[in-house]
Amino acid sequence: MSDLFAYWQLLLIPVFFALGWGAARVDMRQVVHESRALPRSYFQGLNFLLNEQPDKAIDSFLEVAKVDSQTVELHFALGNLFRRRGETERAIRMHQNLIDRADLDESVRLHALTELGQDFLKAGLLDRAEEIFNKLLGTSFAEEAKRHLLEIYQAEKEWQKAVELARELPGVATQREIAEFHCELAASDIMRSRHDSARAYLERAIQEDRKCVRASLLLGDLLVQEGQSQAAIEAWQRIEQQDPAYLALVAQRLLDAYRKLERREEGIALLRGYLERYPSLDLLEVVYQLVLENEGTEVAYRLVRGELQRNPTLLGLEKLMSARLPLTSPEVRPDVELAKSIIHGYTQRLSRYRCNNCGFKARQFYWRCPACGGWESYPPRRGEEFDQSL
Repeated sequence: MSDLFAYWQLLLIPVFFALGWGAARVDMRQVVHESRALPRSYFQGLNFLLNEQPDKAIDSFLEVAKVDSQTVELHFALGNLFRRRGETERAIRMHQNLIDRADLDESVRLHALTELGQDFLKAGLLDRAEEIFNKLLGTSFAEEAKRHLLEIYQAEKEWQKAVELARELPGVATQREIAEFHCELAASDIMRSRHDSARAYLERAIQEDRKCVRASLLLGDLLVQEGQSQAAIEAWQRIEQQDPAYLALVAQRLLDAYRKLERREEGIALLRGYLERYPSLDLLEVVYQLVLENEGTEVAYRLVRGELQRNPTLLGLEKLMSARLPLTSPEVRPDVELAKSIIHGYTQRLSRYRCNNCGFKARQFYWRCPACGGWESYPPRRGEEFDQSL
């Protein structure tokens, strides 16, 4: 029986081979038929891409788009390529040509409008981009349009519109970002001495994000304007529970408030305690100046030396050299100054803040990265401290 089964298997092998060969012939005929239908420019474009000649490839694909009116996807692909390359004028023309076609399906036309809005956004033509995305509201592309509108409102600092739209996009805008929008509104009102509306915005920011450090910082600024120094101190002290890394941003504010209350010693003790628990180069700078004014150069030098031993950094070493200079003899001072200047050449690039998202470096602290637009993406630490914490 087993011999008979093996015999039939041998007979069936050629049959299966013949069937496979026939199917392959049918598939090959289909491929050849479709390839003959494609313009020669299409294959030239592919060849240019393979040879890493993108400009010539684009010209060839553009020729295909002119020859064949059905190449809608090719139009989209070329438009996106132009936009990524920064050639926004060519991208706009590609997508506008699609929209102007009378035979275009409505869903394709809406897709083309979305792409055209992104072209305008990339080109910095925010008004025209906003107009297009508003037209897309109520369509199948409404959610994508809202995402881009939220980006536009932030770029134009239309914070109230950003708040309203963000509530419609819970999966896109986080509570932290909405809290920041309210903080932007509050900061604007504080500058204009509109205290009641500013306080209301800050309360909403805290409701959105109880750990919103910026809301506490701005509330302290508002209270100082109202002459409530003690209440401002309490607002700034809450930052320790929210995120103690940001205490360096309010160190000078705290000191000024204690001075107004004629309680400088209490303020110095508070800041020295913060420095002990939450080491920071910015915080060290404030405390160093305080100790220098109140306790003299020797105590200030010992403070910096102790911090450098706890947290060795080049920036800390530069500060130590500065603290050491007044204590050195005239013969040694030139050598210390030379060492300090050499170290300073290296620390200039280390003393910057760096965005967690994109790595953009800046000399000042930003709540929103000017490069990538990320909120609270800058740790309140200098670049060297950031590297050491990784």
